[in-house]
Amino acid sequence: MGPEPVHGRVVERFGPASAFARRASADKKAGCYVPFGPAKAGPYVLMALLIASPAFAQVDLSGSWGATGAEDLAGDSVPVDYTGIPLNAEGRIRALSYNESQYSMIERQCQGLPAFYFVQGPFGIKIWSDTEPVKGTTVSYTVGAWENRAPYVIWMDGRAHPSQYAEHTRGGFTTGRWDGNTLVAYTTHMKAGFIRKVGPPISDEATMTTRFYRHGDVLTVLAIVEDPIYLAEPQIMTRSFQLQTADLSPVGPPCVSAYQGRMPGESVPHFIPEQNPFVDEMTTRYGVPRDAALGMPETLYPEYRKKMKPGAARPAACTINCVAAPPPAQR
Repeated sequence: MGPEPVHGRVVERFGPASAFARRASADKKAGCYVPFGPAKAGPYVLMALLIASPAFAQVDLSGSWGATGAEDLAGDSVPVDYTGIPLNAEGRIRALSYNESQYSMIERQCQGLPAFYFVQGPFGIKIWSDTEPVKGTTVSYTVGAWENRAPYVIWMDGRAHPSQYAEHTRGGFTTGRWDGNTLVAYTTHMKAGFIRKVGPPISDEATMTTRFYRHGDVLTVLAIVEDPIYLAEPQIMTRSFQLQTADLSPVGPPCVSAYQGRMPGESVPHFIPEQNPFVDEMTTRYGVPRDAALGMPETLYPEYRKKMKPGAARPAACTINCVAAPPPAQR
């Protein structure tokens, strides 16, 4: 609504500005209350209100975003691969006790993965917003679920995080705010789980700070996970997604558990940490130093290269089931 229509209605009701001023002056002398100012003030007051009104959102994050396929954050091809994860001693012992045969247990097949798995997994994501119907403000953003991952809801309405004793879920509890054109989200109340499928643990005291950056048709997500129980330093992950023309599903197929060799109530498969048979696999196959494979914090930094011994083996060329990743639009 521009200033001219507003000014026109004021003049139409009260007459020209000069006539209105003369009338107002006479009313004041007579001791009458003048409910309106001069007609010329109307447009400027309206413009000031429009300028002072906050923007509802800086960037539109809604849409279907396909994984680019150029990043592999899963790290689940070797049983003991904790490279890039700053585990402390407790976290390392817990990770080495993990046996992937646990997934053969019916009660563990659909236990789900942490909220940050949408940054690690191979799938695209669908994001949408929920809007307050009267004021039009954004109440929340939601990153859709998949069969092994719960929806990731980011509350934007200023609500507080619940008590530390409140229920912990796979999706956690997340609040968000805008920092310029970047959506910053903070997550608490996540269930204990795994940073990777090969066993590095995450406790229910972990928190996550997530930043969403949009540059044209590319969405980059930065996730920083902090855990005082199992991590010596924050775990940092980034992932880029490409905007898709095809609409992605907001949910994945249901997870259906089935018998895979273990009956309910049987013992949980595990290793004695000092007897994990795969602890040296990355070293013998690829020449990766043992400290790096075990997630020693110092191995995350460039200075560690000076301590590495020459002779790291390069993985052999693929000879079977070698399929190039399809373009993002076809995923």
